[in-house]
Amino acid sequence: MERFISCISVLGVLLAASFCQHAEAGKLRFSSDGQFKIVQVADMHYADGAHTKCLDVLPEEMATCSDLNTTAFQWRMIKQEHPDLVVFTGDNIFQRDSSNATASLIAAFAPVIEARIPWAAVLGNHDQEGHMTREEVMAFIVKMDYSMAQMNPNFLHGDRTTIDGYGNYIIEVEGPAGSMFENKSLLNLYMVDSGDYSFIPQVSYYDWIKSNQQVWLQQASAEIQKAYRGVKPRPQTKAASALAFHHIPIPESFTTPNASNLGEKNEASGSPSLNSGFLTTLITMGDVQAAFTGHDHLNDYCGAADGPLFLCYSGGFGYHAYGKAGWPRRSRVITAYLNGNAASWDDVSHIQTYKRLDDDGFTKIDEQTLYTNYVLSPE
Repeated sequence: MERFISCISVLGVLLAASFCQHAEAGKLRFSSDGQFKIVQVADMHYADGAHTKCLDVLPEEMATCSDLNTTAFQWRMIKQEHPDLVVFTGDNIFQRDSSNATASLIAAFAPVIEARIPWAAVLGNHDQEGHMTREEVMAFIVKMDYSMAQMNPNFLHGDRTTIDGYGNYIIEVEGPAGSMFENKSLLNLYMVDSGDYSFIPQVSYYDWIKSNQQVWLQQASAEIQKAYRGVKPRPQTKAASALAFHHIPIPESFTTPNASNLGEKNEASGSPSLNSGFLTTLITMGDVQAAFTGHDHLNDYCGAADGPLFLCYSGGFGYHAYGKAGWPRRSRVITAYLNGNAASWDDVSHIQTYKRLDDDGFTKIDEQTLYTNYVLSPE
């Protein structure tokens, strides 16, 4: 089966660090009509398939509900949305309830692999709670078919052990085939490992994105922006847009909904009690338009923080994850559109999002624009 790989060739030269772990067999790029669609899957909590029962569904659904409902929902999203990429934002498996973590991982990602859709994943706080360590889980994901996932990159003239976590990497989305930007990224996807639990007794519960991860991301973003502004045949005049994906939400804008939020807040945010400054990092990078998380299954709202930079929950996807009976499982869809036309595509014009509910009507809700940068075509 053909394997899709993310390869950042320019960074590999500039930073003397390979972001590409295998020989390239395929690239992500915008479609011929200038669009790129991502489906976000948050918190599958997959375990043992038909033997794993659902949580928090209606009484009449309980008898026949299992992990297979999660599988069916994933297939439903694939067939409805035809995504260019599926991003799994952590707690992909619930290893504590799994009898075989490897089998759970294979079953959890089976739909995207069978559909031959490129996919990426970050880890949550439940993926490693069993016989497989966090590093082993991510290493397994990296090797799966159609996976774009990577372990950590080199830390700018250092080695990869200097970055905390497993699964900090960047995926480039290049321009449409045949366009001036067909070999240059117009959209960068920053995948960040937000950890699991606090290792400091004085800091309660959840982990946070560490300073060395943020320094790596800042420097990598700066190098990408510098590199592509000077690369022929058509240098970019501004930074390519970027999106960030991680599991545990950061404190800002998640604690109290603001006026720009669209969606529901049904539980307190499970963000870390220590604020590591990740929002400031994203804003000062200058290219990130939105960040997408999971973790809190009953929150699906999306609103602008400072910048403006949107912070978005997806809502719970998996049926073996806690939820609320009568509140359908859901998935977020993110689509980036390019300025221009087939004769001359340019940078990202706007980014939109909405959610799909796993209900009878497969309801589409909360359409929202996260970024606009329209360029008027000359008459």
